[in-house]
Amino acid sequence: MIKKGILSIGLLTALTIQAQDVNTYTPGTTEEGVIYYLPKTQLGIKVTAIKKTYTPGELCQYANRYLRLPNVSSQPSEYWELKSVTLQTIGVPDPQKAYAIKLKDKSVASQVELTENGIIKAINTTAPQEKIAPQTGLSEKSKRVDPRTFMTEEILLAGSTNKMAELIAREIYNIRESKNSLTRGQADYMPQDGAALKLMLNNLETQEKAMTEMFTGFTEQTEQTFTFNIEPEKEIKDQVVFRFSNKLGVLKENDLAGEPVYLSVTNENTLPPANEEEKAKKKMEGVIYNIPGKALVTISKNGKQVISEEVSLTQFGETEVLVDNLFNKKVNTRVIFNPTTGAIVKIDKD
Repeated sequence: MIKKGILSIGLLTALTIQAQDVNTYTPGTTEEGVIYYLPKTQLGIKVTAIKKTYTPGELCQYANRYLRLPNVSSQPSEYWELKSVTLQTIGVPDPQKAYAIKLKDKSVASQVELTENGIIKAINTTAPQEKIAPQTGLSEKSKRVDPRTFMTEEILLAGSTNKMAELIAREIYNIRESKNSLTRGQADYMPQDGAALKLMLNNLETQEKAMTEMFTGFTEQTEQTFTFNIEPEKEIKDQVVFRFSNKLGVLKENDLAGEPVYLSVTNENTLPPANEEEKAKKKMEGVIYNIPGKALVTISKNGKQVISEEVSLTQFGETEVLVDNLFNKKVNTRVIFNPTTGAIVKIDKD
């Protein structure tokens, strides 16, 4: 942990300094300066599932007799559907890659911008704001209409359930006839314009749906989202990320009540092998940044691939350094970093 007596990471965002002597941070030995982290990559797996709850209609036993709807269930049920699985990469501070930019007067690196958790974003400029993806999901559930608001006095005063079912079915058929007459232009009282026609048809649809559900029942849908963060340090082969059950929904990886969903991460070895001997001799004096590698990420269920994406993965890459003389009084160098990977996005100077 970083000692509060040196600098609070939370106060370092867009901090103005006069600096450019960068060293690996060691608690208790670093002189006063800006401490920044390079990120390592997490895989964020977002799972969206829909819970469907079926409630039978109170007249379900008459559905076939009066509406010719066979096989209408009289039993309530609940089941889950897997709607989507998406993948994103997330940058988190790497405690093994914490560095300090010491304060000194000769440098013109006057501004360092960090994320809230201390990952470097920019030097001598401002990083563009990250776009926030719009929230998606099921639209807000519309309130169910009480079918009794459309019932006539004759229906409400029916002496038996059977008689009520017969009268409601007759009303449903009447509504359908009215809809057909309106769409054919044969109704006794036709609306004067298209907007009025649409309104009338919508009202008839609402009535028909509410009354029909007394026979067929209705299904309510609830959408739930689950997130699993995986931090690969090496290649992964068929690791169970979560399990899924049509009866129970999304489950933890060790819950054997569901079918497993597997994750594999393959290093594509896009970077040449590092020469550890030369790397040890090289002086890391300047701004240290990441060169991420590439990985193929696949997620599969029941032998079928749900996701297959190539992503940038810091753990499969290397670190390099922007030499110190880029930040002197003769050169004004501006650098923007990717806070997810720690790679350089843009560099220019004047």
